[in-house]
Amino acid sequence: MRRLSSLILVFCSLLFVLSCEKIGSSPDTPDNSQTGGGENIEQKEGTAYVYDLEVLPEIHLSFKLSEWNSLLSKYDRDPNTDEQVKCDVRFIKGGDEFNISDAGIRLKGNTSRRRPEGSGGQMHKKDQTDWHHCHFQLNLRKFVKDDAHKIKGIKKIALKWFKDDPMYVRELYCYDLFRRAGVWTASYASYCRLFIHVEGDSKEAYYGVYDMIEPIDNDFLKERKSKFSSTAGNLWKCRYGATLNDTGADIGADLDDGVEHTYELKTNTDDLAGAKAQLLDFITNLRSKSGDDFKNWIGAHCDVPLLLKTYAVNVACGMWDDYWNNCNNYYIYFDSTEKSSYKFYLLPYDYDNTLGTSAQCGAQSDAGRQDPLNWGDSNKNPLIYKILQISEFRDIYKQELLKLCSASERLFYYDASMERIRNWHKLISEYIDNDTGEDCQLEDKPASWGNHGEYRLLQLGGNNYFQVKTSSINKYCK
Repeated sequence: MRRLSSLILVFCSLLFVLSCEKIGSSPDTPDNSQTGGGENIEQKEGTAYVYDLEVLPEIHLSFKLSEWNSLLSKYDRDPNTDEQVKCDVRFIKGGDEFNISDAGIRLKGNTSRRRPEGSGGQMHKKDQTDWHHCHFQLNLRKFVKDDAHKIKGIKKIALKWFKDDPMYVRELYCYDLFRRAGVWTASYASYCRLFIHVEGDSKEAYYGVYDMIEPIDNDFLKERKSKFSSTAGNLWKCRYGATLNDTGADIGADLDDGVEHTYELKTNTDDLAGAKAQLLDFITNLRSKSGDDFKNWIGAHCDVPLLLKTYAVNVACGMWDDYWNNCNNYYIYFDSTEKSSYKFYLLPYDYDNTLGTSAQCGAQSDAGRQDPLNWGDSNKNPLIYKILQISEFRDIYKQELLKLCSASERLFYYDASMERIRNWHKLISEYIDNDTGEDCQLEDKPASWGNHGEYRLLQLGGNNYFQVKTSSINKYCK
């Protein structure tokens, strides 16, 4: 009887442990209003359903041979092509399955854009395929525009491989931190497992674990309609050279013709002249105003506390290839189409080269130890620098940085960050190995090309990025 009682006690204890140990969950999960964490899967909708960090969904893409070969040919003609081909999509999450035919898909990325199979000029090789990791943009409603071509209301998903990130975590960590910190202008992001089948192959290829990221577009704005005063304003994608300091810069509209611009209008493209006048009004005022005149103008035309909270997360994560340092990788949104009456928002974008992965660039030599109050080229890229010259705004920025590093807030502080990463690794670790033969193991190190290869994320001590960055922020902000 005593032995039976002991067995019952062990069994009950085991049940309790299993009930508490939901893989991928974390006591640090943000509240449901920000990420949807903690809800039952069937209760989630939209972005909270698709970008759910507690579940690892599967995305299966099926191509007709002619469509896959067309994708390869389009890349060969123009590696920067945005042309789309058709595929069928099967999205599996928990007990749910969505089947969508004739979705659109294209390649994406700048320097990271690659051919998904073989080398130039080669067409698909049945069952002898030389697969390559690459980034995709999935548009479920590109060719058929009905409600059946959505997943819980979602039409587009960016699928990114973990280029130069052997930890499979950097970009996802950053977007998650933005949302935890209350930066509602950041995209949702989560993991998935990606499979590709080309007609005639005996089996589908497993591409491995991918990052799913919410694209910044009209739907992104509509998702946040309760936050923006209007979602009918002008959205711009800003590429290298977008200093917000040059009225003669390359300004154009996205006409789906493959031509890229430094400032590229993504909405209201039929009124480029009006949108350009508004952008130039912002740049001109930013350049010319100073003192109280500048303070009053920027306060009326920008949610400055939100911008500084955004930049505090940006700098804590060590995003060096950004607006302030390298005038690159960001979106801006004006919440109206009026030339001089608007609110300006900076939207964070592209965070794979972070958390210790960095290069010597602009003011940067060490993303972990760089002075957060002098992050970039303040003469060339003046927006953040000019705001920080105002003591009231400078104090807000410093307080946001210190809040991120506070142990009690469990945001950027090292033990909270490491706990989240370990939980995410529990979710994905057994699925890393894949049929491309690339990026097949988790390794705690930055990109091989970085200028500080010593940084680690899960090892405590002098090379732990979170500890080094926290020390640097405390040094300059207290």
